[in-house]
Amino acid sequence: MNMNRFYSFFACCALLLCSVASSAQSTKEEYADRYNLLVKNLGETGVGIETLLDNWRAAYPDDTDMLIATFRYYLAKSQKQEVVRKDVSRYLGMKPILSLKDSLGKDVWFYQETFFDDELFGTAAKAIDKAISLNPDRLDMRFSKISSEMAYEKESPDMAGQDLKSLITYNYTEKPSWVFKGVDKVDDEFFRAGVQEYCVALFQRGGQKCFDEFKSVSELMLQYVGDEPLFLSNLGSYYLVSAKEPKTALKYYTKVLKLKPDDYTAIKNCVLMARNENNVKMEKKYLAQLIKVTESESEKLTSQARLDQLNGKK
Repeated sequence: MNMNRFYSFFACCALLLCSVASSAQSTKEEYADRYNLLVKNLGETGVGIETLLDNWRAAYPDDTDMLIATFRYYLAKSQKQEVVRKDVSRYLGMKPILSLKDSLGKDVWFYQETFFDDELFGTAAKAIDKAISLNPDRLDMRFSKISSEMAYEKESPDMAGQDLKSLITYNYTEKPSWVFKGVDKVDDEFFRAGVQEYCVALFQRGGQKCFDEFKSVSELMLQYVGDEPLFLSNLGSYYLVSAKEPKTALKYYTKVLKLKPDDYTAIKNCVLMARNENNVKMEKKYLAQLIKVTESESEKLTSQARLDQLNGKK
């Protein structure tokens, strides 16, 4: 431990001892300040934080900041990372940290995976559940809970999927006035963008259960928001990648492009479908559109080269 780290540690421990001695006089704000100082100097699971949280909870059992701090502490405490070997080139949406050949010359890949202690994760979940019950319109807390569940459940997002769909239904039936810490304006566009981030995470993670939740969440959103290109495009991606039904995927992408003619994702995937099916006419059509909408100069050049090739130009 370097000297600066040592002095920070010593100062935090001294502050903690003082806070324990004077806990009867401490306000919610003072507990929050001590907690933030410890985290700043020692990290999310630093020495003394659990003791501080216990005292804070005893004094103010319904304090929202205490509950969030407890959630953060036990969520971080529940995690450990290990390097694991897998026989796939992509795992849980992650790229490998190392690729090697085995004795037979076969590729093997290594990933840094996060594992959770069930009991500690459960303690974190109880804290955020109580915080949400006391603050039902804090959207940031609800998103934090869903994000933690997605990390915990990995390729089987049962709790995360159910909570996300419950949140969507609550949003459109109860129409709450959402609050999101650090954000001034929390409107429907913000909510849709948040849901789409989870859809993207599910799709990138892959695996049938994640794909199924991706589809289910997108379909639910469409029930409430109508023909939203974002979620129609999601269904196109589901049928293209997971269900392996390109004709159905094309129907969704065609619908998207009627509503939003410059939708990059729909156009790009139509190009890929046409190429996979050796449909030259279709590929030429969507390549021309891709050249117009892409913001990548390299993609524009390669698409033009491909289009010229299909048109017989040298």
